[in-house]
Amino acid sequence: MKSYDDMDRESILKIVKIFSRLYPHPTPTLKWTSPFECLIAVILSAQCTDKKVNLVTRKLFGKANTPGKILILGQKKLAGIIKPCGLFNGKSRNIIATCEILIKNFNGKIPQTQPELETLPGVGPKTAQVILAQIWNKPAFPVDTHIHRVANRLGICTTKTPEQTEKCLKSKIPSRYWHDLHLQMIFHGRETCKARRPSCHDCPLANLCDSKNNNFQ
Repeated sequence: MKSYDDMDRESILKIVKIFSRLYPHPTPTLKWTSPFECLIAVILSAQCTDKKVNLVTRKLFGKANTPGKILILGQKKLAGIIKPCGLFNGKSRNIIATCEILIKNFNGKIPQTQPELETLPGVGPKTAQVILAQIWNKPAFPVDTHIHRVANRLGICTTKTPEQTEKCLKSKIPSRYWHDLHLQMIFHGRETCKARRPSCHDCPLANLCDSKNNNFQ
């Protein structure tokens, strides 16, 4: 494995600027209107597309969009509503338990620190960082499979896990870029640098890409 210092800072900042031009003012694709709705949507998004989550939450939040209302709805009805998101039994249990903790420990409010967020069932380090970035606009760089793939193909990092990639990106990119770059790299991974058949010939980053000579099929 190469060190985190493989790509020079100047090249990395060029990539960051290109992402800024490609995806100016990026906004999350998950739809929500309150911190609580954001939390629930992110929990539901595990192994599910944002498009499907948005369809489910439109129905769910029309019925219950606060911790108290979710508890009144109950786990059985909740599971039935969120079933299209997959893993609905586990997700419904976690959401009910999360609502109970929010009411008991946080007066129904969403915590603003990562340790507190991670006390909520269904909220791990990545989910907590998404909440911190999207709700509270705090410096965070949650890394999913898209970001992990894009960062390694570009040569910014040469890492084996998303956790290693997160450390790499945070060590090499100034925090003022994290909020937007997190979304920009996700969009690029979904639209251009796909896991299979990436559109390398149409990629504006090709000249800076460490994988430009790879024969992706």
